[in-house]
Amino acid sequence: MSRTRLALVFGGRSTEHAISCVSAGSVLAAVDRDRYDVVALGITPEGRWVLAPDDPARLALVGRDLPSVEGGAGVVLPGDPTTGLVALEPGADPLAGVDVVFPLLHGPYGEDGTVQGLLELAGVPYVGSGVLASAAAMDKAVAKVLLRAAGLRVAEAVVLRKGDDAGAVRDLGLPLFVKPARGGSSIGITRIDDLADLGTALDVAWQADPKALVEAGVTGREVECGVLDGPDGPEASVPAEVRLAEGRAFYDFEAKYLPAATELDVPAHLDAATTARLQEAALTAYRALDCAGLARVDFFVEPDGGLVLNEVNTMPGFTPTSMFPLMWQASGVTYPALVDRLVQSALRAGTGLR
Repeated sequence: MSRTRLALVFGGRSTEHAISCVSAGSVLAAVDRDRYDVVALGITPEGRWVLAPDDPARLALVGRDLPSVEGGAGVVLPGDPTTGLVALEPGADPLAGVDVVFPLLHGPYGEDGTVQGLLELAGVPYVGSGVLASAAAMDKAVAKVLLRAAGLRVAEAVVLRKGDDAGAVRDLGLPLFVKPARGGSSIGITRIDDLADLGTALDVAWQADPKALVEAGVTGREVECGVLDGPDGPEASVPAEVRLAEGRAFYDFEAKYLPAATELDVPAHLDAATTARLQEAALTAYRALDCAGLARVDFFVEPDGGLVLNEVNTMPGFTPTSMFPLMWQASGVTYPALVDRLVQSALRAGTGLR
């Protein structure tokens, strides 16, 4: 039997470029080469699509050195289902006949529905949510509206662009978290305990996104749950908890990706009733945003057991320390099996309205 031609797309124009590369390196190392003929497609920080080396070691996070897509033979994917990938220069010929794409892109210009729209136009099946769910989940302000309408609790927040009146922020209390509305990996997020620091925090957030979210702080344990499409509908993993190292104010970029910054409990130490409520809430959020393929749903578990949904990630990290693969491993799905399950689900779904 011929192998399925799988293209991994990674890098991209967002501030999460490096984490996307690390995720791709992990998947390259895990994918079953007996079943899949793999093509590595990198997107440079400037947005150029290139044929990248199929070498997980070059995409690893080494200490504080972050990997990136530097260059390679240029390719382009036209929005034309009769064409497929097109080589811009010699050296990209192996790209012909890609069957399915795994868009391991985080943040804007990749996880937000833009690349999903391109793949739909090109008629190429892909792993993960479609255009609507990708865009809605990426925009935290929009996601809050949809999640609240589904009966889920979310933190109160105010959306601010440059020139907006920030008076309503005072009603949120302290502490506050100021973040880009359409970002991830905790890049551009600031915790403030004094309203005098709001202006500086907004400037940091606006560097990543002209739309900022000022969110009320929530007291609680940070617990996450994975969702994965199954033969009978979406399934929830065992939850996992992130416990910060002493001295860290919140789950920031370093806490997420650098060693010794956090401790992970996989599965989380929760009673059976709380676990069941959390899993059901994760599935409700998944359906409310019309997600497909996979998602990671993040919560705060309050001291009284209340659940506050923090955010939904339609393309969670796949790095060695990422919670999504760790939660599914604890649920009985190994990393290689997880990759295979996602790709096969994408092939079954195809493209177009569904």
